[in-house]
Amino acid sequence: MEGAWIFFVLFPLIVIGGAILAHQTAKKRRAALLVWATENGLRFDLGRDPGLERRFPLHKCLREGSDRYAENVMEGDREGRGVCAFDYHYETYSTNSKGHRQTHHHWFSAVVVDSGLPLKSLSIRNETFLDRFTEFVGLDDIDFELTEFSNEFYVKAPERRWAFEVLHQETMEFLLGSPRFTLEMAGPWLLARRNGRMKPAQFSEALGVAEGILDRLPRYLVKQLKGEDA
Repeated sequence: MEGAWIFFVLFPLIVIGGAILAHQTAKKRRAALLVWATENGLRFDLGRDPGLERRFPLHKCLREGSDRYAENVMEGDREGRGVCAFDYHYETYSTNSKGHRQTHHHWFSAVVVDSGLPLKSLSIRNETFLDRFTEFVGLDDIDFELTEFSNEFYVKAPERRWAFEVLHQETMEFLLGSPRFTLEMAGPWLLARRNGRMKPAQFSEALGVAEGILDRLPRYLVKQLKGEDA
């Protein structure tokens, strides 16, 4: 009986203490993100933004689940390109063995860079064991001459030629030496994301990877996309 009494006294205190710690951690992170945004010339808005999926409608990751919204949105122009960085939330649901619905909260952080070009669809992410398994049943991704790159990355594109034009030798070597993010090209935007909430330094890394890919687009390809002579 005494043990139960101690539990009922301590449990609420533990819950309250955890909530206070989480609040303080989030407050400290927001302050750090504000510094990062200011240093990069971006506006900072910590409020929820439920309309991001409408602004970037071609990115499927912004249409997953329900109760979707962005927060800690950092936005502005950087070296002639529009940049939008944010945390993103969505919910999925499952039913347990007793028939009770359970809510699962998912978070990822992302950086979107506006290239100003009509980019075609292309996705790049780390290759997993499941990806290697599916190769045996004919669901292979796009392979490249640089074997190390093909072993490390899973690449998909409706137009294989586009993937080869974007991922030439220099860009593949750049990605091999860079921090890993899931990368998605769609319309004028290149999105770099990672599950969970990123630290300011990781936002810098994501921005660097996205800009690095765009900076390495072949000159002839940029001219073609602009409708100029190659």
